[in-house]
Amino acid sequence: MTDTSVQATRSGQGLLTVMRVLSAIVLLAIAAIHLFLVFDGVGGTLRVLFILNVIAAVVLAIGMLVLRGRLLGIASVLSLLFVIASLLALLLALTVGLFGIREVWTFTLVPETVVVEAIGIVVLAITTAVSLRRPRTA
Repeated sequence: MTDTSVQATRSGQGLLTVMRVLSAIVLLAIAAIHLFLVFDGVGGTLRVLFILNVIAAVVLAIGMLVLRGRLLGIASVLSLLFVIASLLALLLALTVGLFGIREVWTFTLVPETVVVEAIGIVVLAITTAVSLRRPRTA
C-alpha cells in the first residue's frame, strides 16, 4: 500500500469510529426519552411499546460500539430502520392515530423526540453508508 492509501484507510476508519459513537449516542438518547416517559406515567399499550423501544435502542447502541465488519453493517442498517420506524410511529400517532393511540404535539417530549429521531436518521444513514463502503483496491 502507498502512503496515500494508508492515510485514506486510517481517515476512513476514524470517520467510521466517530459515526459509530455518534450513532450509539443517538440511540441511547432515544432510549432515555422513552424510559423517561415510562417513569413519567405513560401507561397501557404505549408503556409496553416504550419499554420495547428502550430495550431495542440499548441493544442496537451496544451493537454499534462492539460489532465490526459485516455485522456492524447489519447493525447500522437495523438501527437506521429502527429510528425511521420509531419516528414514523410517532408521526402516525400525531396525525391519524396508531393502535388506537392519538398523540398531541404538546405532550411531554414530543417535539424533542421528533428532533432527536430526525437527527438520528441522518447520523445513522451516514454511519450505514460508511460502514457498508468497501475499501477500494488499486
